[in-house]
Amino acid sequence: MKTDNTPWYWIPLLNFASGFPYVIIISVSVLMYKNLGISNEDIGLYTSLLYLPWVIKPLWSPFIDLHGTKRKWFLSMQLFISIAFLIVGFIIPTNQFFMMSLAIFWVAAFASASNDVASDGFYLLALTKDQQSFFLGIRSTFYRASMLTGNGLIILLAGYLEHLYGDNQKAWSYTMILVGLVMSFLTIYNYFATPKTELPIKPGETEEKNFATVFASFFKKKQIGLILAFILLFRLGESQLLKMLTPFLVDKTNVGGMGLETEDVGIIYGTFGLIALTVGGILGGIAISKHGLGKWMLPMILTMHLPIIGFILLAHFHPTSVYYIYVVVILEQFGYGFGFAAFMMYLIYVAEGESKTSHYAIATGFMALGMMLPGMVSGYIQEYLGYGNFFIWVFLATIPGLILSRFLEFPKDFGKKVNTTE
Repeated sequence: MKTDNTPWYWIPLLNFASGFPYVIIISVSVLMYKNLGISNEDIGLYTSLLYLPWVIKPLWSPFIDLHGTKRKWFLSMQLFISIAFLIVGFIIPTNQFFMMSLAIFWVAAFASASNDVASDGFYLLALTKDQQSFFLGIRSTFYRASMLTGNGLIILLAGYLEHLYGDNQKAWSYTMILVGLVMSFLTIYNYFATPKTELPIKPGETEEKNFATVFASFFKKKQIGLILAFILLFRLGESQLLKMLTPFLVDKTNVGGMGLETEDVGIIYGTFGLIALTVGGILGGIAISKHGLGKWMLPMILTMHLPIIGFILLAHFHPTSVYYIYVVVILEQFGYGFGFAAFMMYLIYVAEGESKTSHYAIATGFMALGMMLPGMVSGYIQEYLGYGNFFIWVFLATIPGLILSRFLEFPKDFGKKVNTTE
């Protein structure tokens, strides 16, 4: 692929279109089902099962590599996702909305996982190493910004409609229809903005000839056992935090929650949370491009996980002022934006080689597995421990990944921008 394009035109919204369906399916659905009367146990179990397409996406990633261009794949998948969200919007008012919407989300999740594979491959092929490290923070920021759009603006809209109509089903029906329209806009934009310079694969130019070749080469990497353990355990705490954080914020104080309204959650994450994430993500990418991954791996991991202490304090002291929640969310979002850049840069390192598109998909598939399994039991753990002890457990669950990170071997200057003037 040629690289004479302007990444600023297409990287932001291409990655936004990658994260937006993910957050709707995995995160926004949690609050939607909560407000539609589904229990925490069922929410944790069934919405975590929606991770499965991202877990097993390496099984079909070689097919995406070998048939058609990455651009055709992600545009097709984005269009499919748009239609799926529109269908969910019309299903919600029905009596069997829970299982029917889960089924549509399940299909949309496969399309979204395929969109991720194609978008990631497009990013790896279109940019040089210097550009990859520099735009990593921008890429991560807009991916995370899409999540905050879902958890912020979309939820804010849903909360407004809940009060306007006094009917949660109608409110969420209209909200999901709007989500489908937003996804349609993103698809159209990416059709015109992404470069059309991807070259078709020629016979003999790639090792990715079959599944066995791809998987075998991945599992022959140095330190592969340690790498997989790190990928699986790095997000052990975060996976549970993400599933139970929204229920914690909206549950009544008599059951340990913060008692916020739906709109409050949208405002908190859609304003200051979004700003903090953006700043953190940009600084994370710049830091790695200037000094390399080796210098920043530990500080970034700590910055990402330490803000969990804020939720422990909220759960134990239940401050009446919403400003304390703002402070905790700002710290958590900045820490995530800044710290997650290190993890994603390491996955790029793991994917290095002839089959980097599929290897990156395999690595992120294991990452999704590390999110799915703990998330499935998070509701049961929270109900057993209560919110206060649950957040303590979540914080302790970040320790294994931190320890394993100290034994990883990689070039300390990996991701550092090369000074071409020397």
